[in-house]
Amino acid sequence: MKLLSITCMLIFAASTAFAQTSRSKQIADWERAKVFTKEYLDAMPEDGYAFKPTPEIRSFAQQMGHLADANFAFVSGATGKKSPMEGSVEKMTDQSKAAITKGVMDSYDFAISSLKSMTDADLGKDIKLFGMDMKSGVALEKGFEHQTHHRGQATVYIRLKGVTPPKEKLF
Repeated sequence: MKLLSITCMLIFAASTAFAQTSRSKQIADWERAKVFTKEYLDAMPEDGYAFKPTPEIRSFAQQMGHLADANFAFVSGATGKKSPMEGSVEKMTDQSKAAITKGVMDSYDFAISSLKSMTDADLGKDIKLFGMDMKSGVALEKGFEHQTHHRGQATVYIRLKGVTPPKEKLF
């Protein structure tokens, strides 16, 4: 009986430690992603911001702008906070390294500050995002997954410009 009790406590502790929806974990993940994304933005030379591997896909600047636009949209939808971005980072007239970097970093600042103003209970609230019913925490996780996907695509752009991309930051 004592062994069963200890086993149950260990399982509970492990499941709590690996919970994916805690606010503190999400804040830490978004802060890490901000630093990692900034390294990508810094790694691409200025002339690479207009680079398109093929004519029909986004330029590096548009790719990173799309990442920022989605950060604003997912976080705004998940939290109910109005996005501070008017318009689109992806479609800004100024696609320079400085302008895109500012737009992308602003999107992470919005995500992080919004998360810091929430509680763990807020992550369990029902919301509608892009016409789908889900929990606020799930929407934030999907936003995080989206930015990871597009940053990963940017690796190819950076490599095609002859630059070594930043090393992975899993922790």
